[in-house]
Formats: sequence, C-alpha cells, structure tokens
Amino acid sequence: MAISEYVGYLESRKNIAGSACGLVGLALTFTGVAGPYWPVVVAGLYGAGALIAPPERPSLPDFPDPSAQLEALRDDFEKLGGYLTDVDLPPAASGRLTELTELLAALLDPGWVSEVLAQDPEGVHTLSRSIRHDIPEAVDTYVRTRWWTRMTPGTEPPERHLERQLTLLHEEADRLASDLREIEARRQESLTRYLQDRAQ
Repeated sequence: MAISEYVGYLESRKNIAGSACGLVGLALTFTGVAGPYWPVVVAGLYGAGALIAPPERPSLPDFPDPSAQLEALRDDFEKLGGYLTDVDLPPAASGRLTELTELLAALLDPGWVSEVLAQDPEGVHTLSRSIRHDIPEAVDTYVRTRWWTRMTPGTEPPERHLERQLTLLHEEADRLASDLREIEARRQESLTRYLQDRAQ
C-alpha cells in the first residue's frame, strides 16, 4: 500500500468509526466487562465500526480553471485572426467582421472584463462558440459558395448572407458585453452598500 493510500485510510470514515468503536472496547476492558478476551472485543468492535461507517464521499471533479479556459480561447482567437487575414472579403462584410473581432478582442483582453467573464460560464461558452465555430463557419461558407453563385444568376449574393450572419454575431457579442457591464455595476453597488453599512 502506498503511503498516500495509507494516510488516506487513516483519514477515512471507516477508520474513524472503527477507532471510535475500538475505544469503546478499551473502555469495556478497563471496566472489567471484556475480561481476558479484550483483544477480540476491541478488534471486533473496530471491525464492526468500520463496516457500519457511511461510505466515503466521492471527490469533486477537477475542472479546469476558468482563467485557463480564457487563455486557451485567446490562443484560438489568434489562430482565427491568422485565418481571417488570408480571406478576401467584400468591403461591407470586411467592415462588419472588423467590428466583431474588435469587440471580441476587447472581451478577451486581460483586465476586469475577463475577470467578470471568467465567472460567467455561459458567456465563456458564447465566446467560444463564436470564435471556434460560428465566425469560421460563416466565412468559410461564403468562400465556398461565392463562385457557385456567379454561375447561377438571380440568387441572393453570398456576401449579403455573410453580412447578416456577422451582424447577428456582433449583436450577440454586444449583448454579452452589456451583461458583463451590468454584473460589474451590481458588484460595485454591492461593495458600496457593504462599505456604507460597515461605516454605520
């Protein structure tokens, strides 16, 4: 048995319950009730205590630190930026994309925004989905379909779809930024109330 396993057993509920029952056995020995069979009584009570002890609680899962998740997201955002620089987009879509990436960069920038964001798993998920899926998918779909639409006149140009998609993603990111501002404002109000109450 490894030392860590041995120490773990010493701290376990089975050992604690067994030791408590074993102490009862020693008390019976000193009062004369156990007689010459005291070792059997103490060992039996220890075993009984270990058997009736409640089961050990499973340890909590070790989830990654939220700040580490944001750091990985920043790395992926840089990869996305490298991909987007190689894509030729029409001016309107390029402008919408620039606005969107600037907003995402501000949300991921280290500081109070990312600290608040780290405490909002839904917000981290929203950013992750935009960076890792939605933006690359929208741009890649445009790149793949723009050539086909030239051969089928009368269909809506793919750049309009791309502009609408980027606008929707920008609105989603803007809502997230507003939510984070509200969370920070509530935190400031709570701190102010706490300091006011303490001063009274």
